[in-house]
Amino acid sequence: MGERLDLITLTEPRSAAAEAYRTLRTNLTFFGALDRPVETLVVTSAGPGEGKSQVLANLAVTMAQGERRTILVDADLRRPTLHDVFDVSNERGLTTMILEQQAVDEPPLLDVGVENLQLMPSGPLPPNPADILGSGRMERVIGVLKDRADIVLFDAPPVVAVTDAAVLGTKVDGVLLVVSAGRTRRDHAERAKELLERVDVRILGAVLNEVSRNVTLSGY
Repeated sequence: MGERLDLITLTEPRSAAAEAYRTLRTNLTFFGALDRPVETLVVTSAGPGEGKSQVLANLAVTMAQGERRTILVDADLRRPTLHDVFDVSNERGLTTMILEQQAVDEPPLLDVGVENLQLMPSGPLPPNPADILGSGRMERVIGVLKDRADIVLFDAPPVVAVTDAAVLGTKVDGVLLVVSAGRTRRDHAERAKELLERVDVRILGAVLNEVSRNVTLSGY
């Protein structure tokens, strides 16, 4: 199914990279056990092209494989990609749920062929993404989705580029920052951390992505 090759947790479940995602799942589970449970999570990056959506999709698959009812939401209302990763329609999704009461009562969730995993694409792109993500209506959407899953994962635009991730981050249990080896600039990563902390977003940690295969981490 096209871009599903990016889903190494499905195509190569015994690989070092897939194991790294399972370790990430375990770390997030323990983090919630030590502090407050992580039931809603935003995954973002400092800048574009750092692999946040691929990391998030694989994390969602891993969560579902761990028998947690998982909802994956494409809240990148500027450059959504998750519908391409899973090869599904983007006709209805998060923005539909924001605009239509019926969609709140019956969320436009799609099965993607992975047990325990449902996807909500972005839906039609709005002119005011940050306003939508910061609205009271968005809080209601989050509440509805939480009632239907054990964990809800949100993809959000890069932190330094626009305010969307920071705005959405204030409404969830935590934010995970994807950092790409050899691509993410140190000052951009520091700036992203500063912008999130400025609005009291709970940063759970960072994921190092695209590490060379010739290092100890064997490709992750």
